[in-house]
Amino acid sequence: MSQTLWMTGVLALLPLGAACAVQPAQANSAQYQQTVQQQQTRDQLQKSQQQQQLHQDVSDNAKRPLANNPQAQQQMDQADRAQQDRDHATQQDLLNRQQNAADLPRVVPQPQPAPTSGG
Repeated sequence: MSQTLWMTGVLALLPLGAACAVQPAQANSAQYQQTVQQQQTRDQLQKSQQQQQLHQDVSDNAKRPLANNPQAQQQMDQADRAQQDRDHATQQDLLNRQQNAADLPRVVPQPQPAPTSGG
């Protein structure tokens, strides 16, 4: 009879143990998602920087034949600054989105109570 009582106690505690096991898994999942998002942001920033460098190289090559034309040089410089401003705004937007996503509260669903049998 005490064995039955012990088994009943263990069975009664199983939902509690399962609930405790679920919460760390959900926390790990949220942390994993955040890590993935951060890596994606770093990858996007790196890609953006590579594109900027490529654009700057192309721009520098385009300016060489115009070295004796101050007006054309000035227009090219203005175009470069405008492109740099756009690139900076894009990168800043990416960082802001990442920061805002990190600031959002994480919703961790509460474990459902164990179903009761009516028998």
